[in-house]
Amino acid sequence: MKYLLDTNSLSYLFRGEGRIAEHLRALMPSDVGIPAPVLYESRHGILRLSSGARKTTLQTALDRAIDTMDVVPFDAAAAEAAARIRAQLEQVGTGIGPIDILIAGIALATTSTLVTRNVREFSRVDGLTVDNWYDGSPSLPTG
Repeated sequence: MKYLLDTNSLSYLFRGEGRIAEHLRALMPSDVGIPAPVLYESRHGILRLSSGARKTTLQTALDRAIDTMDVVPFDAAAAEAAARIRAQLEQVGTGIGPIDILIAGIALATTSTLVTRNVREFSRVDGLTVDNWYDGSPSLPTG
C-alpha cells in the first residue's frame, strides 16, 4: 500500500472535484487504501442524508470504492503509532482531531502517504508524508 485516502479526498473523488480521479487512474487499485476510520466517517455522513438520489449515488460510490480498494484496519501497530502521535502533539500543544489521529496512525504504521487536502493539520504529525491530490501538489514529508 502506498497511498491512503483521507475522508476529504474520498469526498472530493465522489463529487468529481480536484485532481483525485486523475491521480487514481495513474495507479493500480492495490496501491491505494481507505483507512477504516475514513470508512466510518464516510458511512456516517451518508447515513445522515435524507433519502434520495444524492444519498443513493454516494452510497453506490462508497460501495464501489471499498470493492476496489483495501480497507486498512486500525490494528495494534496503528494503535501504537496513534498513541505516540497524540502524546507528542499534546506535549507541544498542537493537537489534531481524534479521528485524524487514528487515520495518521494507520498511515504511519503502514508507511503510506496520506492523501488529504488538510495538509495544515496533518503536517503537525512527525514523520507522516502527505500528498494533496486535490491541487496536484507533490508529497510533503512532515516533521
